Amino acid sequence: MNVLTEWTTLACRELGIDPSAVDRDALLDLTKEVAHGVTRPAAPLTAYLLGLAQGSGTAPSDAVERLTGLARDWERRAGGETA
Repeated sequence: MNVLTEWTTLACRELGIDPSAVDRDALLDLTKEVAHGVTRPAAPLTAYLLGLAQGSGTAPSDAVERLTGLARDWERRAGGETA
């Protein structure tokens, strides 16, 4: 078992989350896009915000895709300025 898989399993167990409900690769892709397209500190913040939205039942099923698109389009949306 690799470290990331082991960590995911243990963290899910600690939080009472079914590991099969976690799309780890999609979340990692999202945070990569945010870190490189927006700014590094925005990556964990975005993951946290997504988690809050999911937990409150307000995140749409395509939330990861939508946030990834925002990150990829950040420079245009921000007028060419990056943080």
